[in-house]
Amino acid sequence: MNFKELGIDQDIVDALESRGITSPFPIQEQAIPLALTGQDIIGQAKTGTGKTLGFGLPLLQSLGINPEPGAKALVVVPTRELAIQVADDLKLASANRSTQVAAIYGGKSYEDQVAEINAGAQVIVGTPGRLIDLSKQKLLDLSNIRFMVLDEADEMLDLGFLPDVEKLFAYTPDGRQTMLFSATMPGTIVTMARKYQNRPVHIRTNDPDEGQTKADIKQFIYRAHALDKDEVVGRILQAEGRGKTVIFTKTKRQASKVSEELIDRGFNACALHGDMTQEARERSMAAFRAGKKDILVATEVAARGIDVDDVTHVINYTIPEDEKAYLHRVGRTGRAGRTGIAVTFVDWEDLTRWTHINTALEFGQPDPTETYSSSDHLFKDLEIPAGTKGRIAKSKRPEGWKPGDDEKPRGNSGRAGGQAGRNHKDGAGRGDKSRHRGGDRPHKSNGDAPKSDAPKTESHGGGEHKRPPRQRNRTKGGKPAAN
Repeated sequence: MNFKELGIDQDIVDALESRGITSPFPIQEQAIPLALTGQDIIGQAKTGTGKTLGFGLPLLQSLGINPEPGAKALVVVPTRELAIQVADDLKLASANRSTQVAAIYGGKSYEDQVAEINAGAQVIVGTPGRLIDLSKQKLLDLSNIRFMVLDEADEMLDLGFLPDVEKLFAYTPDGRQTMLFSATMPGTIVTMARKYQNRPVHIRTNDPDEGQTKADIKQFIYRAHALDKDEVVGRILQAEGRGKTVIFTKTKRQASKVSEELIDRGFNACALHGDMTQEARERSMAAFRAGKKDILVATEVAARGIDVDDVTHVINYTIPEDEKAYLHRVGRTGRAGRTGIAVTFVDWEDLTRWTHINTALEFGQPDPTETYSSSDHLFKDLEIPAGTKGRIAKSKRPEGWKPGDDEKPRGNSGRAGGQAGRNHKDGAGRGDKSRHRGGDRPHKSNGDAPKSDAPKTESHGGGEHKRPPRQRNRTKGGKPAAN
C-alpha cells in the first residue's frame, strides 16, 4: 500500500517521497480514505504511529492546489512544540502547493504570527490560548473554517484545555468536517465527540491484546538511589546503539540541573522546561532534531507531544504521576515503526505510586529491581560495554560538545527559573544594593569610631535641641553647648 493508492494526489505523494515517506501506517491507511469523503472521524492510535499525516493529507488535498487566502482549516494541539512540529509536517506535505501553514502559539510576539494570518494562511495550527486570544481581538477569523482537527485530545484534557477547545468550536461554523485524534479515549473526550461531531466513525488501530504500551518498546524498571542516578544515567548513555535520548524530570530546576551535570560529564545534552524563553526552547528542540544535541532533558509538560522519530531511549529520571503520564513519556521512543528502550527509576518513596502504575498497565513488576551503577544486570539489560563509567574522558567527548548550554541560567544566581532569568546587570544591581544595606553600615561605623568623643546633641546640655555641634552658637532658649 502507498499514499497514491489511498487517493492522495501525486504532488503530495512526491513531496512526501522527497523526504523518504512512502508507506502509510495503519492509522493512515484507515483514516485517509474516510476523511477524503468528508466523514467526521475519531482516530485512536498510540502515540508515534503517524496520526498527523492521517488527518493532514486529507485536509490539504480537500483545500485544493491553489486555495483562496484566509483560514479554512484549524488544527488545535496542546503544546507549543507540537504546534511547530505539526505545522512543519503540513508544510512538507504541501511543498508543491501554494497552501500556507501558520503556527500560532504563546511565548512569542504576536506580530509575526498575525503577519502570517494577514498574508492569507489557509491552515492554522495552534494552541488553544493564543488562538482564542487572537480570535477575541478580531485578528483571526474562524468563521470560514471548513476543517477542524483536535490532535492529542487526551493531552488537552489532562492539561485542562477542554473549556478553551469548546470556545474554539463556538467560533467555527456548524458545517465543518471535524476530526479528533487521541492515544486514549477517556469518557470526557467521547462526550465532546458526540456533542461536536456529526455521526463520527471511530477508527482504532490498537491491538486489544497488545496492552496499553507499544510492543516495540523494551521497558526496564529499576529502584535506584538518588545519589547514584547520575552515574547510572551516564553509563546508560554509553549503551550499544544508543541514539537520541529523552530524559524526563519532575521539576524545571531538576531538568536544568541534570542537563548541566550531563554536560559536565561530557555528553551533548540540552534542556527543555517552562522557565526557558520560547526562543531557547525552540533552539533546544532544533538542536535535538538536527542531532547537534543527542540528549534532551525535559519536564513532562514541556515535552508533551514531542515528535522525533529517531529517539532510541527514554529515561524517566523521576517516576511519572500516573499511568497516563507514563504512556505519554515512553511514547517518545519506538515511533514510526522503530524499536525503543524505556528506563524508569523508582525512588524508595515512590513505591506506592509505582504500585498504582504497575497495576493499571499490568506490567507484573510490583517490586522494581534494586539497581546501582555497578549492578551486573544494568550492563546486561541495556548492553553497556563492560568497564564503562558515567563520565566521558575529554579526549573522547563527542563532536559539538561544549561546556555550556543555551538554557543555562543567566546572571550570578546559579538557579533556574525567573530569578536566574534576569540579566547580569540586574543581578549586579541587587548585589550593589545588598552591599549598601548590609556592608556599608559597618564600614561607616568603623570609620566614625575615632570621632566617638565628638559632642553629640542627645548627650549634652539642651538635649531637646537635636542639632549638630556646629550649631551650638544658637543659644535662644538655652545656653551654648559646652566644649
